[in-house]
Amino acid sequence: MKPQSKILIIAGSDSSGGAGIQADVKTVTALGSYAMTAITAVTSQNTTGVKSVVPIKPREIEKQIEFSCIDIKPDAIKIGMLHSTKVILSVIKSLKKLKTKKIILDPVMVAKGGANLINSSAIKTLKLKLIKQTFLITPNIPEAEALSGIKINTLDDAKTAGKILLKLGTKNVLIKGGHQNSKMVKDIYLNRREMIVFKNKRIKTRNTHGTGCTLSSAITTFLSCGKPLKISCDLGIKYVNQAIKSNLNYGKGHGPINHLNSIRMKRKFK
Repeated sequence: MKPQSKILIIAGSDSSGGAGIQADVKTVTALGSYAMTAITAVTSQNTTGVKSVVPIKPREIEKQIEFSCIDIKPDAIKIGMLHSTKVILSVIKSLKKLKTKKIILDPVMVAKGGANLINSSAIKTLKLKLIKQTFLITPNIPEAEALSGIKINTLDDAKTAGKILLKLGTKNVLIKGGHQNSKMVKDIYLNRREMIVFKNKRIKTRNTHGTGCTLSSAITTFLSCGKPLKISCDLGIKYVNQAIKSNLNYGKGHGPINHLNSIRMKRKFK
């Protein structure tokens, strides 16, 4: 099978393999595309939480991005964990050189176990300088609250927050509804022309580590293959829901999801 597209992933590493760059690479590969990486930080973590975070120097991140893309031009770029202002500015500098229009930002701020992965100064830089470079941002509710400055309790609150994020310069917003305490998960997609609510029944499981990373990478993959953004979001959400349903139950905390759910292999053992 030949890869359908080429994707650059800029994100942090997760030693447990459930989230971060590992989840991104698994997702892109499982959905039939080719993944390149620029690692922004190395974390020591497992399903119960994050033990340590070691940042990569901004100049080294630039080198990873630019040297890889000089050789293999990406069709789309997915951005995850950016832990400091200097890292964000270095990524912006490299993005301007690449001139890739399909840039998806998952504004990772807090790990599943509760550890902060970005400081307040970096959040401000992300709001003022990086968001305007993106085609789509995919915050969860706490991230959308931090970026918009408003509390999200209802669907209307989420719509208001989305409009604020559009004013920051992104072309499209997908606010993930997984943090809401409801039987249905409502993900809100909007831009300046339309708004759509994707509704799916909540799957009862604690094993959801890496869902945000996986969703943004899935959307990036579908988009990079030429599908419209709205359809890419819908397909990405479906992929993640199927991955959650596998309920792998690895580890003692929030276990990973099954990135291989898209692959159907038939083998005969003799």
